[in-house]
Order: sequence, then C-alpha cells, then structure tokens
Amino acid sequence: MADVRAVRLEVFVEEQNVPVELEYDALDATSVHLLARAADGTPVGTGRLIHGAEALAETGRPGVVLLGRLAVSKRVRGTGLGAALVRAIEDEGRERGGLELELHAQVAALGFYEKLGYVAFGDVYPDAGIPHRSMTKRLAR
Repeated sequence: MADVRAVRLEVFVEEQNVPVELEYDALDATSVHLLARAADGTPVGTGRLIHGAEALAETGRPGVVLLGRLAVSKRVRGTGLGAALVRAIEDEGRERGGLELELHAQVAALGFYEKLGYVAFGDVYPDAGIPHRSMTKRLAR
C-alpha cells in the first residue's frame, strides 16, 4: 500500500492539489488495489476496485462495482498504461461478480474513458474542487 499511496500522492495531491485528507479514505482498507511498476521497479500507476457491500452502499445498485483512484505518473502517460490498468480493474470486477462498472471521471479525462467504452451519465459535479462526471460500462461475461 505504501507504493500505491506514493503514486496517488504524486498525481492527486502534488500535481492536482487534492487535499491529502480527501485522497485516502476508509474504502482503501476493503478495495482491491492494482499497482504498475516501471522496468526499474518504480511504482508508476495504480487504481482500485470497490466491490461487494461497499460498492452497493456507494451506488445503491446490486451488481455494480466501482473503479476509483486511477493514477498514472506523468512520465509514463500516453504509453497505454492507464488503459491497461482500467482493463485489469474490469477483469477484477468481473471476477467479483460485477455486471457493470461505474467510475467518477475528471471531466478532462472523459475522452480517455469513452475510448474504453464508458458512457457518461448525470450532471457535472465537483469532487475535491475538480469537475467530475459519472460514467458506466457493462462488463461483458
């Protein structure tokens, strides 16, 4: 978890000025965390899957799992790592019985997720002072 937290600190807290007290939450303890490392072992990407009772409490919809805290270090953006992390989180969601994956995307990242098959819904809303929009995708079996 120290390496996961280090990537999130770099991307969200230092780069995007998200308050550190908002970045880490109780869902970290029950989520599945993925971590990507560069060839030299340096952590460069992460994301988490919220599933089970926690996902149901967040969405109110059975069968929905949540992708969150997707972060890729600036030095490896544009390499396909972000898309690979999303696909891996989708796989984890399927393994845990997820039928649909929901995420809360920064508006600036909507195009990235749309290319991966996600569809936006609802209005734009602030999260940690950054405009976001919810997105969803059916998880094919």
